[in-house]
Amino acid sequence: MNLDFEKEYRSEYGTLICGIDEAGRGPLCGPVCAAAVILKENAVIDGLNDSKKLSEKKREELFDVIKDNSVSYGIAFATPQEIDELNILNATFLAMKRAVLMCKPSPVFALVDGNRIKGLDIPAECVVKGDSKSPSIAAASVLAKVTRDRYMCELDQDYPQYNLSSHKGYPTKMHYELIKKYGIRDFYRKSFLKNLSEK
Repeated sequence: MNLDFEKEYRSEYGTLICGIDEAGRGPLCGPVCAAAVILKENAVIDGLNDSKKLSEKKREELFDVIKDNSVSYGIAFATPQEIDELNILNATFLAMKRAVLMCKPSPVFALVDGNRIKGLDIPAECVVKGDSKSPSIAAASVLAKVTRDRYMCELDQDYPQYNLSSHKGYPTKMHYELIKKYGIRDFYRKSFLKNLSEK
């Protein structure tokens, strides 16, 4: 992956262009995490790709490399409570906005993975499958995924009975069985568990 995809955007908006992606829209528990990354203009990061296509080991290896090759970056959460209150889509937008606000220097334009975005204070363009096209989005996908996975592993230390470090909160047969056995805690998304009795 190289920066050719982003050249036309850089020629129009300059170098302070960030890629934005999220991790954790589908899980039953834990926050949704978003990252915004402004890569250095000539940054070439070997092995950078959509975080879902990388092994956990490779993502961990790239985490600090991406930060070292960034002009700035931001990583932010929206909580399970915010997800229940706003719905997962709007909570994801909120996490993305928070991530952008954490970038210093601030981006002037954003490339966002997916097909919808709202609430950013800067111009933005959605890029479908952007995490496999744009290096900046791919970098954001890695930062978001690693940060969220680490958070879930920390949560697992306090609640080992839910086996969170294994499934990271995603819906699996075993996870549903553990919820039925041990109950719904504050870190669960209540709106995702309305039909738990049917699982």
